[in-house]
Amino acid sequence: MLVTYLEASRDLCETDSILFGAALAVCRIIGAKISTAGRATGYSSAIPAWKRGIEERIAKARALIGRLICFRSGNNRPKIVRTVRMAFTRTNVSLSQPDITQKLTERIDDLNQRIAAWGTRIRRYTERSTRFNQNRLFQSDQKRLYESLERPMVSETGPAPNQADTVAFWRGLWSELVNHSESPWTEVVASQCAGIMPMDPVIITPDDVAEAVRRAPNWKSPGLDGLHHYWLKGFMVCHSVLARQFQEALNQKSLPSLFTTGITHLVSKDQGTTDPSKYRHVSTDHIQDTNIHFERENHFSPGLKSGDVARSKWMSGRWSWNQGTTPH
Repeated sequence: MLVTYLEASRDLCETDSILFGAALAVCRIIGAKISTAGRATGYSSAIPAWKRGIEERIAKARALIGRLICFRSGNNRPKIVRTVRMAFTRTNVSLSQPDITQKLTERIDDLNQRIAAWGTRIRRYTERSTRFNQNRLFQSDQKRLYESLERPMVSETGPAPNQADTVAFWRGLWSELVNHSESPWTEVVASQCAGIMPMDPVIITPDDVAEAVRRAPNWKSPGLDGLHHYWLKGFMVCHSVLARQFQEALNQKSLPSLFTTGITHLVSKDQGTTDPSKYRHVSTDHIQDTNIHFERENHFSPGLKSGDVARSKWMSGRWSWNQGTTPH
């Protein structure tokens, strides 16, 4: 049945829709759970002992500050007085001396500075740990990374950045043309390359498609189409259709917008900010776009065999097509 629909497919968009529908049908037939919302990615819940110790010290210091303030305001209950005496243990401060108010203020300021220093240490560790976990997860499981990036957008209580301002900011970075000055060395390089013979036309075969999807991780983030590499491996009848349509795309030097549009997740650098420049981006491309990129790397490197293509290039960033950068 799938072959019938694929043979009638006219372009890559139709093929993508057919494969997605087939994958959805298989999931429903076997009773697989289909998730419609991003699954929160949880890192290890183990809290380092030193961090727990600092948090306990912060809690005790805040409680002590509260009782010192109560005593300074005239609360002389026995429990409060006992706590204040413990706060000045091993000092020459007596609660009956005339400058006790100044001593209380100095002690409160000292505790506040300690709390600020402890909080800064915890914050530095948290930020570094978050960056480390995100970088490691990006290398191992990008799908889980993008799902984890969507979680704070739901639970964040602060104001979100304005959508129009955010689009305008990143469009100004990615979409505006830049006029570069041509240095004399570019003419020298152009003259040296004038005698290079043009490469042979690229021919994409079903075996090339099969090799591309064979190397792809099964469940990496699929992008806008929602189709994972796993289904391209399982639906082997689509390889010949994809090879033909990829070849047409190369010959026509054009791709549907679906294949040149990616998903960009914005991660806040500062909590509670609405400034678009205070966000960093993590982008993912369309799954089939990575397949085409693999084919171009495979064919455009005459000195390499199919197995020599670096795996790190598989999930590339924005990918140039016809000397242009694909929009995100």
